[in-house]
Amino acid sequence: MSTIYTHRPWSVHPQHGNQRFVRRETLDVKCDSGNGLGHYTCHLSCVTFHVGERPRRDSTTRLLLLLLLTLETIVVSLPPAIAAAPSAPTGPTLEQEATTAFNRAEYDHVLQFWYSIPPETTASKPLIRLAFQSSLKLGRPEEALTLYQRLIPTGQPDDPALLRPLALSFLTSHVRDPQEHVRIEAYTILAELGLSDIQAVLEDGLLDSSVLVRARAADAIGKAGLAGKSGPLRRALSDATPPVRIAAMNALSEANVTDIMPYLIDVARRDDGPEGVFASAALYRLGKQDMLTDITGAATLPEPDVRMAALGVLGRLKRPSSLSVLSQGVYDPEPSVRAFAAGALGDYGQAGGVAPLTHALGDDIARVRAVAAQSLGKLGIRENHPLLRALTRDASMQVRASAVEGLLRLGDTSAIALAADLAKHPDPSIRTAAAHALGVTADKEAVTILQTLLQDKQPQPRLFAAKALGTTGAPVMPLLKIALQDSDVAVRLAAAGSLLQQLRRSMPAPKMRQPKK
Repeated sequence: MSTIYTHRPWSVHPQHGNQRFVRRETLDVKCDSGNGLGHYTCHLSCVTFHVGERPRRDSTTRLLLLLLLTLETIVVSLPPAIAAAPSAPTGPTLEQEATTAFNRAEYDHVLQFWYSIPPETTASKPLIRLAFQSSLKLGRPEEALTLYQRLIPTGQPDDPALLRPLALSFLTSHVRDPQEHVRIEAYTILAELGLSDIQAVLEDGLLDSSVLVRARAADAIGKAGLAGKSGPLRRALSDATPPVRIAAMNALSEANVTDIMPYLIDVARRDDGPEGVFASAALYRLGKQDMLTDITGAATLPEPDVRMAALGVLGRLKRPSSLSVLSQGVYDPEPSVRAFAAGALGDYGQAGGVAPLTHALGDDIARVRAVAAQSLGKLGIRENHPLLRALTRDASMQVRASAVEGLLRLGDTSAIALAADLAKHPDPSIRTAAAHALGVTADKEAVTILQTLLQDKQPQPRLFAAKALGTTGAPVMPLLKIALQDSDVAVRLAAAGSLLQQLRRSMPAPKMRQPKK
């Protein structure tokens, strides 16, 4: 701190009575804080000294000095709000204090240490790592991303031990987002990933106010292999809404949790809607083979939603005896049921589905034709190539996009040129469909198109481009790290999910332990 004293001249005023002089001085003290907070001025004004005789000037001088010393003491001992803040520790001392704060779970203090470093200072890698880990602990992945970029500059190989928790934090930090669609997206991606190390996060979703979030959370618990040991999932069987109860039934039956059979039998007996169909399917998985007859019969009931539920279940169960009823589904009077039947034939995955799917390709409804084209691609039968190639000239652009997907599933990379045209379509839903179709191939040209779609002005094409990059086998990690900085939170979540998929694909499978001889 520096202090400047300014001494103003004496002024003389006559007094009545004795001829004494009144000498008035004003003292200004300017102090520079030295910490970048600027300076402030203390004024000692209207200090008047009555001096009658000359000898008293010495005492006046001493009084002035005493006042100056007193003022200096006051300035030096200013309260912390005014006085200069103590300088932050640097070097090893800063690392040591940050480490101590981290070990005490004082993660906000670690970040305070980090942000106290001047920008021109080169920070050590251990300190950056502490700040990175603290950002993750506090659920601030966007901050952690900037720190990761300092730890792993562009062009260097990624560190999976850092990148995986970073990508996961983008998802887990938004499971309680105020926006419902963001929470749904987060749990949908977590369900696709099937992560078993975040059980508490998945079970927390079962308490969400949104029906769709709770259903996605139940599905995610099942996909993670946690259904058998999840008490909250069992309690979800008593949820107030059928979608959540159905998701819980599916997850628990797929985990072979047999003690729920009395509950399932009761639901299958008293419910004549979709929930009864799914209860019958759960019982079939748990060993009650006779329930297949009830499910097959439900595919012909009057209610369209019951028929759709039954067709969807039969497609996933893949029983040979179900082919006939699935084939009949593409002739249903309801377009939504015909689309469900076409999708179920794709899940069924047998060559016997080609004939009914070929019929569905001529359906009057574009949605039915589109689903049929996707299912033909899933069958993987190259003889279906001419059928799909003909659909690339369909009047509906959505059908064309589905035909491209089917062709790419058959290995026809010439369909990428068609996808490139669709990716330039003025309708964002068509560009979105093109992005979805390109996710089934690892061709470099497809990745180039997806990279362009990641910069689309509309969020939906960017979202599906980010999702597609997760399924491709091409090296796309740099693109996904850029997508983590997207302005739309749903796109960032999709990029994080795709990063986790890519990391899982790149990590070597654990070696099997050889039995001792």
